[in-house]
Amino acid sequence: MGEGIGFGKSILFGEHFVVYGLPALAAGISSKTVAYVSRSKSRGWTVDDRRLEVPGYKAKKKDEQVVSINNVLDAAGIDLSDMGIHIEYEGDLVCASGYGASAAICVSLARALDDEFRLGFDDDKINAIAYEGEKGSHGTPSGIDNTASTFGGLVWFVRDLTGGPPKFETLKLKDAANLTIAATGLTASTTEVVGDVRAKKESDSKWFDRLANKYHELVTDARESLLKFDLVRVGEFMNQNHSLLQELTVSCSELDEMVDIALENGALGAKMTGTGRGGNMMALSPDVDTQKQIADALEKGGSPFVYNTTFGL
Repeated sequence: MGEGIGFGKSILFGEHFVVYGLPALAAGISSKTVAYVSRSKSRGWTVDDRRLEVPGYKAKKKDEQVVSINNVLDAAGIDLSDMGIHIEYEGDLVCASGYGASAAICVSLARALDDEFRLGFDDDKINAIAYEGEKGSHGTPSGIDNTASTFGGLVWFVRDLTGGPPKFETLKLKDAANLTIAATGLTASTTEVVGDVRAKKESDSKWFDRLANKYHELVTDARESLLKFDLVRVGEFMNQNHSLLQELTVSCSELDEMVDIALENGALGAKMTGTGRGGNMMALSPDVDTQKQIADALEKGGSPFVYNTTFGL
């Protein structure tokens, strides 16, 4: 039986600004999906998905998962016309939007296939295969999710606005950092929110350029602080980033309230993560005791889903 893992991910810095060629920092979190591949007598593949999920997630993503699995098999060169495999998924990465769950199943499956069939793939090849798998969920993915899922640690990502491949750089911290992620329970349309920001940018380019310049300085300093493991400074940059996203009009009262709760309970920094106007927020903790206190407070504050994890290694 072949076995493979894929890490979850969360965007630390870069929401919306990354669309316009500014750098983003994504964290490969420690929570992971584990895939097992065993050979079967019947042709084709079957799957047993035992991952934890927010209600309805796996049913909603079922068709996309089928495409992703087929894409990974094709990219790995596995021909099931005369044989069969059984795929099993489990692990402590919860299936929910914003955590890189789709990338994690692609990476873990690619590694399990490599293990079972002794294919000799290195991490770059696993990443390339997972990118093909991600097309099942995202059409034309940026590549940031599968890269964070493959390598863990941090990913420095810059989009090429001329249409070329994006720039990726993988980074490692000297220790693990504690992160709490909490959901608002609200879902916004990414297309709509991104479109609103673009419209505001086009109507007032000086306004956007001012925010973009602040963000570029912020994310550059945040990268250096992360590499120095100066988490107090990183937390300050997270707070500043959230303020910029508020000015972009992509936060909401629910996200702002959750950020306040996290900060009041000892977070070094907190911000929305992802599309905004709903979705998730994240908080950086100095230690596990504070992390638990923050998570408990967010649950009491009404978050339907709170998730403690680490990132950086």
